[in-house]
Amino acid sequence: MKKVFSIFLLICSVKVNAQDISYNRMIVDTLSSPAFWGRGYTKDGMKKAGEYLSQQFRLLGVKPLDGKDYLQPFSYSANTFPDDMKVSINDKKLIPGIDFIVDHKSKGFEGKGKLLQKDSLHFTNTSGSLKIILENKLTWSASQTQDSFATVKIDKTRFKGIPSRFKIEIESQLIKNFLASNVCGMIPGTQKPDSFLFITAHYDHLGGMGEDTYFPGANDNASGVALLLSLAKYYVANQQKYSIGFILFAGEEIGLLGSKYYSEYPTVPLKNIRFLTNTDLAGTGEEGITVVNATLFPDEFALMNRINDEHKYLSAIGARGKAANSDHYWFTEKGVPSFFFYTRGGVTFYHDVRDRAATLPLNEQADLLKLIVKFNEGLQGN
Repeated sequence: MKKVFSIFLLICSVKVNAQDISYNRMIVDTLSSPAFWGRGYTKDGMKKAGEYLSQQFRLLGVKPLDGKDYLQPFSYSANTFPDDMKVSINDKKLIPGIDFIVDHKSKGFEGKGKLLQKDSLHFTNTSGSLKIILENKLTWSASQTQDSFATVKIDKTRFKGIPSRFKIEIESQLIKNFLASNVCGMIPGTQKPDSFLFITAHYDHLGGMGEDTYFPGANDNASGVALLLSLAKYYVANQQKYSIGFILFAGEEIGLLGSKYYSEYPTVPLKNIRFLTNTDLAGTGEEGITVVNATLFPDEFALMNRINDEHKYLSAIGARGKAANSDHYWFTEKGVPSFFFYTRGGVTFYHDVRDRAATLPLNEQADLLKLIVKFNEGLQGN
């Protein structure tokens, strides 16, 4: 009977883990779908994602962080590419996102003609209003500003020959006051409700480049959002001594703007945040994780490693110093102890159209959840 009961517990444990991963997979699949159009600046992608995530907080039983609303609105300028995205070089029609990208700062352009070669990689039209650059790898970004010229980057591994003729139609629009929102929630603590542990991740990505091409952003950072929501799900069922705060930031890809805004207009006094853990690029993990700010907070980093050494959650936890490479940065600058971790190994698609849910393993999400739960327990003195 004892053996049968042990087997039953094992089956239940496996079922719970499978359900957790199923939930995470559903979140990544949903956020990476065309319905949210890269969670960016065209087709209301970021707005739709923010509303969806507010609904997820509500369904899970997470309360608004300010006691009123999940959304913290703010605005900034953004260069967008809502429609035409047609590029032909040497009479060959190129595929957006695969054969070429338009630089994120690019101005719109329409015309055809001859190209002048500047060097082996750089070409221009006669007026200098168009630049063509051959690249080894195409990665996109987002910009708050717009250049006075257009730039098209071509994957030279796919394009053979020397660009000599062009026919191009590109539409761009600089939006001066793009409205975005951080999504903020919390679970009250049972003993020290005014003391907080924060868990954060950005939900925005790059959006779309033209009418037919978008950047799914599965690893960056639908994976981090999925991990945060699964932690929220856990903490709703397992209240802690401290309050747990959750922030899903907008505007990360365009310059860490959502986290900067929150750090300047916090809904919780920053001095009340015992520690902040930020997750970005959490979709793999065969080679473990790297922790940014590990050298700034050696005691907390030692705690995390002791937990991992005991439970063998991850293959390795690497240390890195201070870096302004994700949303932890502004909190660190304001004196809030913070870590940012990202997974290592596996697929390496980044800021391109190949960062899709179908290729993302999510193989360490369950172990990452367990590691963060144990880490937060240690921070509370459990």
